[in-house]
Amino acid sequence: MQADDRARFIRAHAKLVRPPLVPEVQLFLADRVMSLWGETEMRAAADEAGSRVQPPPYWAFAWPGGQALARYVLDNPEPVRERTVLDFGAGSGLAAIAAAKAGAGCVVAVDIDPLALVAIDLNSEANGVFVEPIGVDLIGTNRRWDIILAGDMCYERPVSERLVPWLRELARQGARVFLGDPGRTYFPPSGIRKLATYTVPTALDLEDREAKETSVYQLTE
Repeated sequence: MQADDRARFIRAHAKLVRPPLVPEVQLFLADRVMSLWGETEMRAAADEAGSRVQPPPYWAFAWPGGQALARYVLDNPEPVRERTVLDFGAGSGLAAIAAAKAGAGCVVAVDIDPLALVAIDLNSEANGVFVEPIGVDLIGTNRRWDIILAGDMCYERPVSERLVPWLRELARQGARVFLGDPGRTYFPPSGIRKLATYTVPTALDLEDREAKETSVYQLTE
């Protein structure tokens, strides 16, 4: 799909709504979870270069970790104000949009899903902020971000085993790294400091309960 086709797909299968924990932000989110998942799978095909299959529609849901990060950033804007912020695995761009609303100087949202990049553009526009979407795997690089936000990224071992050491290295080099997590299996058990905890309403189609206790942490090493 081209960018215009992706935008039409998002508008056709998602509605502009406000996440329960972050009503200040509007996002295009799916109200029929399994229907959108099925539509995405039906449209899953090689990208323009013929080398990649369309990922699941993670962009269409306000995951607990992202909501907690966004809530924390809006309630505590000083760390991001006038800073360069990276939202890693941004999905809908919720945390990135919250950072922009909180006064960040430059906000970049990275996701490898082409649909997510278009969703980030649409969501940023809906909220009257600018977020730069980037569709590359940045793990292993350092572009001197001041603040890094990563919500709900420790759900699979391969992802966590690549991501966490990289984030620790960036923290050692001076970045402040904030993680939002509702108790995912591969979340790091040490080298973290808990900053806040929220009760985040969730959909039973996606989670195992109607609300999840979700915390925001800062990497300390």
